[in-house]
Parts: sequence; structure tokens; C-alpha cells
Amino acid sequence: MNKKNIRALGAIAMLLALAGCNNEMTPQSNMNSETVRKWVEASQDKAQAIAIVEAHMADDGVIYRPRYVGFGFTHDGYETGEMVVQTIVPESPASAVLQVGDKFISVRGVEVGPDTMERLDFRGKAGEAVEAVIVRDGESIEISVVRGTIESTITKADMLEWMREQDAEDWADENYTVHEVIGSGDVIYAWTQAVNTDETSGASVDVHTVSRFQFNADGQVVALANINESRFALEQMGYTITR
Repeated sequence: MNKKNIRALGAIAMLLALAGCNNEMTPQSNMNSETVRKWVEASQDKAQAIAIVEAHMADDGVIYRPRYVGFGFTHDGYETGEMVVQTIVPESPASAVLQVGDKFISVRGVEVGPDTMERLDFRGKAGEAVEAVIVRDGESIEISVVRGTIESTITKADMLEWMREQDAEDWADENYTVHEVIGSGDVIYAWTQAVNTDETSGASVDVHTVSRFQFNADGQVVALANINESRFALEQMGYTITR
């Protein structure tokens, strides 16, 4: 067993301990475990993934997004080189400054474009102000946003909408493994591994993920969160973290 596998197993053990899981398996536990196994296996096909979410997630269920330091907004424009605000996280730094539809022109003097999208200075130390220029209703506006810790969730409906917008041909990982599904009662964990090739560097990016599924009494998923090796993924692609 290599070091990455040992780290992932350690993460699973820690999460199970925190959740207070025991070894007693009930019929409902077995059903929940089977649902999680079907869920993670279906994740590699767009149509199947959508179907599993529709069938097995409660209408009031939520997905916890990974925490990060930044502004707290989403955009779509990596292919076109245009950055237009699509959604804003409530109570985030962006919520006090930005509006949906705002278009970024520059960030700290760097013009927004297809060749600069990865270099824009949104992420970094919390509490630091970042100056930018946006266009709103045809008017150019200078803004300043102080980075903060972003914590947010999305609903089942939002998740399904995002899934339907994605490209089915670019959906699956190059190599995907379900290592283990474990848990008891209403909390089940899945340990998976994905290996892909970074288009820019050509590097093989190998990432383990531990996902936590919480079920209600009807066997529907009411909460889903995961921990993965996001920093390790960036390091494999050649990125570094500096101060």
C-alpha cells in the first residue's frame, strides 16, 4: 500500500470516529450503503449521475461546497476569456460589492482575457483588499473587495441544473476507482480515486476523495460533503503556494 492510500485510509478513520459510527449494520444501513455505492459508480456517466441524484437525494437536501479564501462568486468564461458574475454566495465579501451580470475588466491591473484567467488575483490571504474594475449597465466601476473565508451549500435543484449544463463527452475521469464504502445508520462514507491528465502540463493528476453521505429516515440523501486532495492536485500540475 502506498503513502497516498495510507493517508486516505487515515482520513476515513478520522471521519468515522468523529461521526460516532459503530460496527452495527441494520437493514437500513445496508440499503444506504448500497445507495452510496450506486451513487459513486454512477458519477462517471452524466445521464446516470443525474438520474441517481434525482432518485436518491431529498428535495431539501444540500451539498456542502469545499471552503476557500476568496470573493465568493461564480462565473463562466474560461473558454471565451470573459468573466461575468453568475452567482454570488450570500454573506460573502462579493455580496456587498458585486451583482449578477457584472463583467470584470481587470483585477489588480491585470486585464481579464483568455490568457490571464489563471493569473487573476482572487485567491490569497484572508483580510487582504483586492482592487478590480468591472462594467455594470455599461458603466466602468472601480471596486475593492476584501478576501474572506467562503462557506456555502447548494440545493438539489441547483446541483441538477449545473449537471445538465455540463458536456457529457468530457464528464468521466480517465481512471476512476471506488475503493471502499463504509459506515452505519444514517451516515455512510465513500473513498474514491480519480486519475486524469492535466491538459497544460501533461502531468498525471491522482486525487483521492472521501465523501460523507447523510440519510433521512426514508433513505434519501439530505447532506453530502467531501474532502479531497485539492492542494496535492495543484502540486502535481506544477502550481506552488507563495506568500
